[in-house]
Amino acid sequence: MEGLRDGTFTPAAARHAATVVVLRDRPGGGVQAFMLRRVSSMAFAPGAYVFPGGSVDPRDGEGELGWSGPAPEAWGEAFAASPTLARELVCAAVRETFEETAVLLAGPTGGTVVDDTRGDDWEADRRALLDRSSSFGGFLARRGLVLRSDLLRPWAHWITPAIEPKRYDTRFFVAAMPAGQRARDVSTESDHAAWVDPADAVAKAKAGEWFLLPPTIATLAELAGYATVADVLAAPREIVVHEPTGAIIDGEAYLVLPEDAAHHYPQG
Repeated sequence: MEGLRDGTFTPAAARHAATVVVLRDRPGGGVQAFMLRRVSSMAFAPGAYVFPGGSVDPRDGEGELGWSGPAPEAWGEAFAASPTLARELVCAAVRETFEETAVLLAGPTGGTVVDDTRGDDWEADRRALLDRSSSFGGFLARRGLVLRSDLLRPWAHWITPAIEPKRYDTRFFVAAMPAGQRARDVSTESDHAAWVDPADAVAKAKAGEWFLLPPTIATLAELAGYATVADVLAAPREIVVHEPTGAIIDGEAYLVLPEDAAHHYPQG
């Protein structure tokens, strides 16, 4: 942290990324979110419970793409991004969710959604996306599928603190679990997956039982206040960029959270 103390620190560039909070209604009221625990060998946030997601692939913005729902321009307005970047973010959100959970927010038409992604043929497609032997657009075209951007809603925007060596500029989306599909732990980057009650997850983080990053715990704390997935999807959102900062306090380096998110995070 010497560079932070003397003002010579140069932050690493933040990579654009997307993450999706896949939700389902909980019997008796409230919602549940599908979460993955990152394996301990990961360079970024090992052992953390996270939502599916990842970096934008340069090919996410290439070629023609079957698209239903809000256009890239509308997503760009929501996330303060160019239409090109917005298109890449939506594609990354849908692609990464399929790669990590086998949940696919796409269908044969703009009014339908794939009802099952189990089977060897789907697994072959998922692996081709993972090893980048297939582009996302190519995958959809071969399957005759349309990306359902209308199944997503913008939720938040977080940037990894400048003091971190690996940084992401991440847009958060929310989506309902499609009927007929099944979320599965198919990611090699995770060792456990579960549907979780947002309030329970926050409580486990505060008790030191679970490791949650600040954006994750803030998102879960917000979602704990909704009675149904439909309520979440209908909630008006003004997307504000959150970027925790590093500061020297009494000679020591600390991470300072945005004021409107800090009260969600465990204190200690």
